[in-house]
Amino acid sequence: MDYILNIHIATERAIVAICNGEKVMDTITNEDPKGHAAFLHEAIHKVLHNNDISIDSLNAIGVTNGPGSYTGIRVGLAAAKGLCYALQIPLITFSTLEAMAVSAIEEIKDKNAFYCPMIDARRMEVFTALYDADINPVEQPAAKILVDDSYLEYLAARPIYFFGNGSAKLQNLIHDHQNAHFISSEIEANGICKISFEKYKKCQFDSVAYAEPSYLKEFLFMQKQA
Repeated sequence: MDYILNIHIATERAIVAICNGEKVMDTITNEDPKGHAAFLHEAIHKVLHNNDISIDSLNAIGVTNGPGSYTGIRVGLAAAKGLCYALQIPLITFSTLEAMAVSAIEEIKDKNAFYCPMIDARRMEVFTALYDADINPVEQPAAKILVDDSYLEYLAARPIYFFGNGSAKLQNLIHDHQNAHFISSEIEANGICKISFEKYKKCQFDSVAYAEPSYLKEFLFMQKQA
């Protein structure tokens, strides 16, 4: 058995899933972003208890490390690190954008297309990346400001599926392009489990001490004047 506990609380929909390899055994979700931190530890307990799996039986912990909610990223990564340290098991981190893309690819199954997840980063900016159907990055994850000619070069070559809560911004700019497809697609447990198990098989582990969130841009805040 290769039991991997997977944690995702970096976007509006949180997921805690227990997987045997890439097969999802059970998953628990939460749709209230303000309640993700409180949801996490109770969900971990439930998903293990409901499947009669001891926490000591876990082989690894997988977690999305961003981009997304600053609080969600930090809480999820901290929980994963704490469990890995206590249990002395490997830590596996992966991009929220990659998890979004894998879930969309599993749903759409268009081998000729590109897949473009987008997370809202306010104004006309999004956190995004571009992947082919084999999850090879065509454009690496980055913070990107959308303009009228965004992605036109790629759209001239093949269809692109755009999704995520930032994609509506682009839809308003290029809604009439025949190769631009705007879809509703959520991160699913099977996508997360597929990524984490592939990394587990290849021993692509992260340092429990030094793994860091991937925010893609600095977190800026206004300091209150005295």
